[in-house]
Amino acid sequence: MNDIGIVIVSHSKNIAQGVVDLVREVAKDVEITYVGGTEDGGIGTSFERVQAVVEANSKETLLAFFDLGSAKMNLEMVTDFSDKTIHINYVPIVEGPYTAATLHQGGAEQVAILAQLAELKMEK
Repeated sequence: MNDIGIVIVSHSKNIAQGVVDLVREVAKDVEITYVGGTEDGGIGTSFERVQAVVEANSKETLLAFFDLGSAKMNLEMVTDFSDKTIHINYVPIVEGPYTAATLHQGGAEQVAILAQLAELKMEK
């Protein structure tokens, strides 16, 4: 299997956990790290928590997914400080990781996964 992992960043612990639960139903062999909410259990994101889940993922190439603005901002900042290759995907928080993980589990190459994700891209 390709050396790709998935990172999910949400403002909510429950959203992040729910996405991971759903994805793991179809992609048990794909490495997923995630974070949702603040250290004290509130709603929000932080650079430190996002950096921790990026570094906790053993894969060197990561497909990253987020729910809202500051999650995106923190992912972008972490990308600047990480030696890993991080592809931040501007796609729906459920459909994006589900699509990527399903394709990856099935043996699709990174280029094919990124092409499918491009079709889901949200234009704001």
